[in-house]
Amino acid sequence: MAPHSPLAFAIFTFEPKRSNLSSKNKIINDPIYGFITIQDPLIYQLIDHPYFQRLRRISQLGLTYLVYPGAYHTRFHHAIGAMHLMGRAIYTLRQKGHEITEEEERGVKVAILLHDIGHGPFSHALEHTLIPGVSHEALSLKIMECLNETFGGQLTTAIDIFTNNHPKAFLHQLISSQLDMDRLDYLRRDSFYSGVTEGSVNSERLLTMLNVKDDQLVVDSKGIYSVEKFLVARRLMYWQVYMHKTVLSAEFMLVNILKRATYIAEKGDQLLGTAALRHFLHTDYTWNDFEENPAILDKFLELDDFDVMSGIKDWTTHSDIILSQLSRRITERNLLKIRIQAAPFEPESVERLQSAIREQYNFTEGEEAYLFIEAKVKNHAYNDQKGHINLLYKDGHTSDISQAADQMTIKALSEPVERHFICFPRELKHLI
Repeated sequence: MAPHSPLAFAIFTFEPKRSNLSSKNKIINDPIYGFITIQDPLIYQLIDHPYFQRLRRISQLGLTYLVYPGAYHTRFHHAIGAMHLMGRAIYTLRQKGHEITEEEERGVKVAILLHDIGHGPFSHALEHTLIPGVSHEALSLKIMECLNETFGGQLTTAIDIFTNNHPKAFLHQLISSQLDMDRLDYLRRDSFYSGVTEGSVNSERLLTMLNVKDDQLVVDSKGIYSVEKFLVARRLMYWQVYMHKTVLSAEFMLVNILKRATYIAEKGDQLLGTAALRHFLHTDYTWNDFEENPAILDKFLELDDFDVMSGIKDWTTHSDIILSQLSRRITERNLLKIRIQAAPFEPESVERLQSAIREQYNFTEGEEAYLFIEAKVKNHAYNDQKGHINLLYKDGHTSDISQAADQMTIKALSEPVERHFICFPRELKHLI
């Protein structure tokens, strides 16, 4: 638990800038969509806010750049792109006769713009590591509430839509569903930057097929093949990029580095690193702490990828052999060997590798876990238990896409695929 003594840092304050957008639009040149025009003064001020600018220093794909060198794009890129797609979706739905007020348009754009603002360093790779049990979604909402106070209540509608408390449910579905602006952007963007062309989706075609029926987001039935392509692309991107075996190895190693650093800090040893990083290594926070003390949130928002990587560089020469070895392996890209398969690994093989690690590195019982990782991953391209993609037919009825008679591919994509893997020092690969 966090100490009850007052925190030795001040609460961050921000004074919104006066905007001249009434006379001049702001334009962002995006490599995916071209010129993105910012017309709303509030949205421009939110983009300009230090909380949002921090996303420039949060990688979209964690350590994926160790496999795909071009994958250096950030959460900032993604948030701007998702907001752009939201504008296109709103335009389409209005053209089809669905009423969306100016306030609702602003609200849903702000909500998608800020949906990832709570991500910590390296995005999903380190989620629940520095602050166990606290999700980026919960932090995003907390930050939005803080910004709402800063901007005099102008984010109230956005928060209602984000939390699914707005009367129009389809607006929330545009942010979070099986076919939302978040997924449409990250699939296309991650495909572009990684160079994995199989993940590319025709977002414009999908946007033009969006519709609303009974307050639910649906897709015009003639867009069925575009949806199928979207789901196939998602499945391929998960295996080829998000769950690429080398990426899995690197990111689990990153988690173990932070776990070891936290262990050393808890023993009272001082670690090199930025003040923000050392603070969270030495202090165990819970969600209640964030609720009770706003200053903790500001301290968290000082953290980004740079803090973690600078710490790892410093720790390559640390006296703790586990911490230094893992840190050197990451900086030098000498990653743990990974084996992945459909079935669980034989206990005898696991024990043999664990014993060899203890012997080779003179580890005590349990320390081998830092260099031996056993886990599993699941790829579920279309999970109808977490929502549906419904097709809207000309006669007005709707049907889940997985129930379409001739879409055997979609039915197959609805089944989860699970893989088991182990990571270990590659010099021991002869043992398995």
